Amino acid sequence: MNRRFYLKALGAMVLLVGGLLAIGAACGGDDKGGTGNGGSGNADLDAIAQERGLTPEDMKHALQAYVPPGQYDPYIMIASGGQSGQVLVIGVPSMRLLKVIAAFTPEPWQGYGYGADWGNTVLAEGNPSIPEGTELTWGDTHHPAISETGGEYDGRWAYINDRANGRMAMIDLTDFRTKQIVAVPNAETSHGGMFVTPDSEYVHISSKFPMPWPAGSYADLSEYQEKYRGVSAWMKIDQATGRVNLDDSFEIELPPYNQDLADSGKLVSAGWAFIGSWNTEMATGGLGPDGKPNPLEAGASQNNFDYLHVINWEKAAEVAKTKGVDTNGVKMINIQTAVEEGLLYLIPEPKSPHGADVDPSGRYIVVGGKLDPNVTIYDFNKIQDAIAAEDFEGTDSFGIPILNFDSVMAGQVEVGAGPLHTQFDSQGHGYTSMFLANGIAKFTLGEDVVKTDEAPFTLIETIPTNYNIGHLVTAEGDTVSPDDNYMVALNKWSIDRYAPQGPLHPQNFQLIDLKGGKGPMELISDTPIGLGEPHYVQIIKADKLHAIDLYKPGTDVLTMQRSEFAIDAGQEKVERNGTTVEVWMSATRSHYTPDILRVKEGDTVKLHITNTEQTRDATHGFAIANYNMQASLDPGETSNFEFIADKPGAWNFYCTEFCSALHLEMAGWFLVEPQ
Repeated sequence: MNRRFYLKALGAMVLLVGGLLAIGAACGGDDKGGTGNGGSGNADLDAIAQERGLTPEDMKHALQAYVPPGQYDPYIMIASGGQSGQVLVIGVPSMRLLKVIAAFTPEPWQGYGYGADWGNTVLAEGNPSIPEGTELTWGDTHHPAISETGGEYDGRWAYINDRANGRMAMIDLTDFRTKQIVAVPNAETSHGGMFVTPDSEYVHISSKFPMPWPAGSYADLSEYQEKYRGVSAWMKIDQATGRVNLDDSFEIELPPYNQDLADSGKLVSAGWAFIGSWNTEMATGGLGPDGKPNPLEAGASQNNFDYLHVINWEKAAEVAKTKGVDTNGVKMINIQTAVEEGLLYLIPEPKSPHGADVDPSGRYIVVGGKLDPNVTIYDFNKIQDAIAAEDFEGTDSFGIPILNFDSVMAGQVEVGAGPLHTQFDSQGHGYTSMFLANGIAKFTLGEDVVKTDEAPFTLIETIPTNYNIGHLVTAEGDTVSPDDNYMVALNKWSIDRYAPQGPLHPQNFQLIDLKGGKGPMELISDTPIGLGEPHYVQIIKADKLHAIDLYKPGTDVLTMQRSEFAIDAGQEKVERNGTTVEVWMSATRSHYTPDILRVKEGDTVKLHITNTEQTRDATHGFAIANYNMQASLDPGETSNFEFIADKPGAWNFYCTEFCSALHLEMAGWFLVEPQ
């Protein structure tokens, strides 16, 4: 850009920004100081731009992402927190981190897993029964799924899987707290198989690596094909609470392939689901000093095709009631029954696929093969025709029918190297991340859903990302009616994007403007995520969320009802029953009542604390020195501790949340008399 053009463009941008500031001042903003009248404010902006070397494009992008203080983002992104085991809440387009939701890992600010009954109960209930005695204190969050009504996000609940341990968590979006962790029966690990059905009847999770069956048994890898199995788990959602009810859930036995990304059918394909897979070779590795030079990556990449699993889950739910066999606490439909009842089919898909994504119409399923430069697009109508005509290529080793590839494929689009995951807009476009090509490809779907004059199954444009993108998301992109404004790229590397801070780099989220789905795509901003490796996210309109500001007085956050241990101000008391001391305490600005607790060494202490505040954001904390305890007490919340007073001495307890001018004075004594 030559200097004359730069200065002209810069002047135009300054006038634009100055005009926006002037409009703000006219609408009630304070124009004192000269920045709201379009005069000296322009000069200030000019000086800032030149001092920092900002281009007009830089300033435009800053405005596109800017959300002024006191205003809210129109979208909320629910993001996995990767190895942190938590869930991130991020505003869009500001890309501000608003909250970390404690899920699978203890989190001290919220008092999750540090003695208070809420977090301790949830974490303990999420421990698997097999192997017995397992206590898990971390997870690897991967794929969130927001509850839906009629194929639209409804803002009630969110679910997320634990990649490391085959579990799932349920988050109540009324208060953005985790209320349940479920160890999924017969599943050791999971990856991208999380989704909610269009009316939140079920939340689905599938295994990633198969395990020996029955669960908890041992089988050598030489018996892999005979003894190892995967699972497609359909976890029934209680419509009143959002919790999973195992008694009404069911599972479908799957072959020992590696099941991966999955998606629910919608509209045209409602009642069906699709799960990608890799390693149809059933390779088990062996690289090492005692094995053959046969790494899993090579062994699992030999076939030209893997299999897309096609499941009639709506019919399976009925079959499970009469033909499901109780297996580790859940009804299981075995492979033979699934085949006999027409519940499970396979479709060849390009080798080592990752995506299996259903477009908003429900007609097209898009698959990206990591080792194929094309995305392959399947037509659900053709799938139904092929099933009806028994148009099969044969069966796999387990007797599952394989649909004829040419009969069910709608088209292929060459997008670039390493296609992975696909999202959609409402204009009939797909957007696929390309890990090896470091970018996103935009292409058209079938002519019946394309709302432009672009030809079907055609590459439209690509945009580079920085760097090595994994997943991506468009606003409301997993619903039947995506918005066409924002897309976020989830990049695994951030080389040269941020100041060096040691060898471990943050992940990089990049905000992209879709311009109403009409393009061209435009990169707006980068956001470092430095607390784990997020994998997938979903973006929901903020006005669909109806989070509370306060709990009703004395609320048990697990039940959202008044706790049996709740008290009102003036009802505080201490009772001793043998070696048990029970305390009903209140917390309010800026004191606890009582603020001196006397017990004897070895006593069992049952401590019930109610935050009697009914003022928004009047949160109090509670911690006792050397007792490894911490609670976060939101306004109206009742929380409970039970512990042994095994450390004689005079121990200070205090409010851990800066709550008032006399916050430091909000403290007391826990006196443990030695035996």
